[in-house]
Amino acid sequence: MSRVWNFSAGPAVLPEDVLRQAADEMLDWQGAGMGVMEMSHRGKEFTAIAAQAEADLRELLAVPANYRILFMQGGAIAENAIIPMNLMGDRRVADYIVTGSWSQKSQKEARKYAEVNIAATSEASGFTRVPPMAEWQLSADPAYVFTCTNETIGGVEYPFEPDLAQIGRGELPVVADMSSHILSRAIDVSKYGLIFGGAQKNIGPAGLTIVIVREDLLGRAMPHCPSAFDYKVVADNASMYNTPPTYSIYIAGLVFQWLKRLGGVAAIEAQNVAKAKLLYDFLDASDFYENRVDPACRSRMNVPFFLRDEALNEAFLAESKAAGLVQLKGHKSVGGMRASIYNAMPLAGVQALVDFMRDFAARRA
Repeated sequence: MSRVWNFSAGPAVLPEDVLRQAADEMLDWQGAGMGVMEMSHRGKEFTAIAAQAEADLRELLAVPANYRILFMQGGAIAENAIIPMNLMGDRRVADYIVTGSWSQKSQKEARKYAEVNIAATSEASGFTRVPPMAEWQLSADPAYVFTCTNETIGGVEYPFEPDLAQIGRGELPVVADMSSHILSRAIDVSKYGLIFGGAQKNIGPAGLTIVIVREDLLGRAMPHCPSAFDYKVVADNASMYNTPPTYSIYIAGLVFQWLKRLGGVAAIEAQNVAKAKLLYDFLDASDFYENRVDPACRSRMNVPFFLRDEALNEAFLAESKAAGLVQLKGHKSVGGMRASIYNAMPLAGVQALVDFMRDFAARRA
């Protein structure tokens, strides 16, 4: 068997150790005589799997005791509606910081449930930067302040944690879509009211959505919020109100254990810094390729780049695929190329990409 270097933005590469363990346990999980996807979500076997996954995630991110971890469905796109339905309470306005395609989608969806104030946007720069907090124009009494701390499509990542206490608004809950960089770097969970993310980029298979929510934000759902999407209902039922995405939770749990074996978030962050530096240093030294993101706001996880002669795009994609480097085509909304180098992508994969890019440039320049 020959595995490719998979640079997909999601669903994305998973650690080989995790895949091999899942394969070994496919027909018989630890002597249960059945696989995890066949188990009752209320049986003792699966409830133990879910409880361990939650405990490991809490340890990896140092989640404070006054936060609940929810295993939900619908992906980050569904959360764009679920969040205002849960957090608006008796407020009318929610503030959004728009830094790219995903936060743009988020604010558009929220308008179905709330008035939206665009407190800051980097649209004028082509979504190549994160507006510093000094530029944020928050409304008088918003229910929350929404951020997307890593824009998967544009490759823009917050170079700071949004601590609203620094601008005298520390009472406001910050909501963060961390779908594409959660567990890739250390974060201070206490700076956020709610963190969420689809699992299919850095945690596990598609189908699972992680929500980490401060307890005082529970119980504010709109009357028409579906029960399965009411955070308090989900929390009160330990994420078992309805059948959760059991197999995705199981794989996520294996990923959490893999991260712990590596040394936790600090260890994987060091690896991610090294991978990103290798690729960005090559791009910056090249007159054949370019990255257009403000260097201070470059994502460690999603690296968009362009060939200066875009007539060579199809040849680049065909030859890179033949070399075992796949899913490098950029998102259709921005074009070019994109290499997603999540936790499970080893340094050797990034080196293979750089080696190919150098060779392609030498032959095509």
